[in-house]
Amino acid sequence: MSQPEPLADVHSSEKDSFWLRPLLRLARRVGSFMLVGGVATGVQYLLLVVLIEWMGVFAVVASATAYGVAAVVSYLLNFYMTFQGRAGHRQALPRFMVVVAVGLGVNTLSFTLLLIFFPYLVAQLGATLVTLVSNYLLHQRWIYHSRV
Repeated sequence: MSQPEPLADVHSSEKDSFWLRPLLRLARRVGSFMLVGGVATGVQYLLLVVLIEWMGVFAVVASATAYGVAAVVSYLLNFYMTFQGRAGHRQALPRFMVVVAVGLGVNTLSFTLLLIFFPYLVAQLGATLVTLVSNYLLHQRWIYHSRV
């Protein structure tokens, strides 16, 4: 027959879960956000190369177009996977569109400036890095944050 847990251990377990659950939830959400971002970025880069190399589209136009398509992929995957649609489309989609417009501006400006000095793939990498942190914060704190 097993011994009952001492009272101190039960309180310690409750205290640990008080801190552990939110940290695990955050780690899962950040991991999912990074996975979705990787998929969307892959779509963006693949489309960028196709538009430039196979279709002869001007690099800045190709970058903006690829960013827009990747944004749609990102929205859908983040809505359903990362943030589980806690905020409905009616709330999340208009906010997302504002963030996409800001991100598109940052991406296009960064890409255009970096394109002066680097090949287009390196310029796109730099532009992607410039928008990463701000996009996450806007997604987490504004787009998918439900009103309580």
